Amino acid sequence: MRILITGAAGYIGSNLGLEARSRGFDVSGIDVFTNYYSPELKRANEKRLLDTGISIANIDLAEAPLEDLLAGSDAVVHLAGQPGISKTTPWIDYNRNNVVATHRLIEAARAANVSKFINISSSSVYGIRAMDTEVSEPKPASWYGETKLAAELEAIGAHRLSGFPSCSLRLFSVYGERERPEKLFPKLIRSIDQDREFPLYEGSVDHQRSFTYVGDICQAILSALDCWDQAVGEIFNVGSDRCFATGEAISLVEDIMGKKARIKTIPARPGDQKATHANVEKIRSRLEWEPKTSLRDGLRRMVNWYFAEVKGRIEWK
Repeated sequence: MRILITGAAGYIGSNLGLEARSRGFDVSGIDVFTNYYSPELKRANEKRLLDTGISIANIDLAEAPLEDLLAGSDAVVHLAGQPGISKTTPWIDYNRNNVVATHRLIEAARAANVSKFINISSSSVYGIRAMDTEVSEPKPASWYGETKLAAELEAIGAHRLSGFPSCSLRLFSVYGERERPEKLFPKLIRSIDQDREFPLYEGSVDHQRSFTYVGDICQAILSALDCWDQAVGEIFNVGSDRCFATGEAISLVEDIMGKKARIKTIPARPGDQKATHANVEKIRSRLEWEPKTSLRDGLRRMVNWYFAEVKGRIEWK
């Protein structure tokens, strides 16, 4: 199978590319290498992919011609987009990179006769409390959540209207190797290692999260490809069904690293989710997928990655 991954040099995309390649898939990627976070980190990811035979095209999905690029691909996994809940990122960027880019990619995939299209969505479509099943009403509370929902509707709507072969996966609180530097665990690990203050949003120590290891996420995506007859046209929650307070997770990292964090409380962030708790009964029954990695094991792998591949090697900011 020939798989094209958008956002391939990013966090989840690079992990997925390596896993798919290890299984013998023919993998290629697209990434635009924006400066939303350290391009150096993404270039390091790109080198790892290139070393395994995965080519990466530097393409802007919202502008560039796409049909020729998709020609010959059996499947597309669409991970690219404008991430995060940011006070400084304007709505137009979320709309352009999440909605416009997804619409153009779907139209190109249709023209190229792609037979499997997986849209990667987010638990942020549920809003402040993401604890519902896939048939519950989405209530996004951020521009990120709104535009990820709109992108999901592009993919699922195309299936309902014309039979376009798509599905959508709503990911819950993904963490692991190559995670974006501004996220909770990368900031925490670096702060502890460098004995710096760790900024923590007010009230977030009690937030509940279905922290889900990136390796398990990759397995879920590949399960959807493997069990396509059960996946096509559907929406699936993908996450750990164990829930932890953010404070508990911070304590685990402190224990793994043998050192306490110097926490500095900063003002709460509007639109931040208070609780995520993945209901994964549907993907468990349809695709026989299970989250397998414990939070401690996943965090230990992440800490090891930081010391082995980041510290002293990559400008991580």
